[in-house]
Amino acid sequence: MSNILVINCGSSSIKFALLLEDQHFRIQGLAENLGTAEARIKGVTIGEEKFEMPLPHADHKQALEVALTRLKHYKPEAIGHRVVHGGEITEAQLINDEVIQHIKQTSALAPLHNPAHIVGIEATLELFPDLPQVAVFDTAFHQSMPEKAYRYALPKNLYTDYGVRRYGFHGTSHAYVSERASTLAGQKNQGGWLVAHLGNGSSTCAVWNGKSVDTSMGLTPLEGLCMGTRSGDVDPSLHQFLAKNLGWDLERIDKMLNRESGLLGISGLSNDMRTLVEAADNGNHDAALAIEVFVYRLAKSLAAMSCGLPEISGLIFTGGIGENSAYIRERVVKSLPHFGFSIDQNQNDHARGKEIRIDQGQGPQIWVIPTDEEGRIAHETREIALKIAEPA
Repeated sequence: MSNILVINCGSSSIKFALLLEDQHFRIQGLAENLGTAEARIKGVTIGEEKFEMPLPHADHKQALEVALTRLKHYKPEAIGHRVVHGGEITEAQLINDEVIQHIKQTSALAPLHNPAHIVGIEATLELFPDLPQVAVFDTAFHQSMPEKAYRYALPKNLYTDYGVRRYGFHGTSHAYVSERASTLAGQKNQGGWLVAHLGNGSSTCAVWNGKSVDTSMGLTPLEGLCMGTRSGDVDPSLHQFLAKNLGWDLERIDKMLNRESGLLGISGLSNDMRTLVEAADNGNHDAALAIEVFVYRLAKSLAAMSCGLPEISGLIFTGGIGENSAYIRERVVKSLPHFGFSIDQNQNDHARGKEIRIDQGQGPQIWVIPTDEEGRIAHETREIALKIAEPA
């Protein structure tokens, strides 16, 4: 079971990766702007050779067919689908009619994501009806959270009848980097780890002995940290205030909170941390403030996550910002003076995109671990596929 195809379908895009020979080699690509005249597919082959071709008005199935022609010499043996919301499902699932129906029923909790995943699943089932296909849920890793961490202080029937609770996201990333860091530290899936997954979407997680015990995102990926364009936590009465004083409806408020807030909203300039750091260095007050808010809210969240851990083995940075911004890592560590972290300036400055330990050897460890969500999805897909391939 060496060739695993990983698919991540969005509403107008498909990310795909074929992982070969136990993940040491991979072909990956992106089909974007599907359904429009600008639809195209691009990617990188094993030899780092780039490819790109137009696919005017192609739909998901057509884009997948084109992608698979590029993989004709490497027939997949199983297919793993990233699914954002799985409700209270606790692990990856072999896709069948029951699982598909569950993903559809959970679409109310992820209306921008789960319907697109269904499109990709149905297309690949038609193209590969005989291959095992597996749904790997972003939310599954966090279903080990205790009830005190996932329940909101709301009437009970909202949870029992409608599933209103904290689910958490970025689960495949948090699972991968926490397992990897604990392995590098010499005790796989042991100890207490604080994880900061930092990108356009950002979240924190507390992991104890390989299991999530708390995380910053909740019912949706809007809860928690200040992100690229998402506000993170706000006063719940903000909706009423905006409706009463500005006449905004729920759709307008939702758009503002998800697409016009966060780093972009505060700075009025960009949701790209690199742009903001450069602007702040040139005296832009709003860019500097956006960074301050991002770092402060992140440090507060990590401190809160620590309440779920009996002890702290270390702190992990991952995601585009976490892996590449020495400046943000340094600022965050300095904002947590009570935890005994000691960052090695030289190691931190040279950690861009590397798997590296950046502490001074005193106190809890600090790691930069590039995430590999495709690798994690392939791993979980392979485990499920091997189980069903075993003789009875």
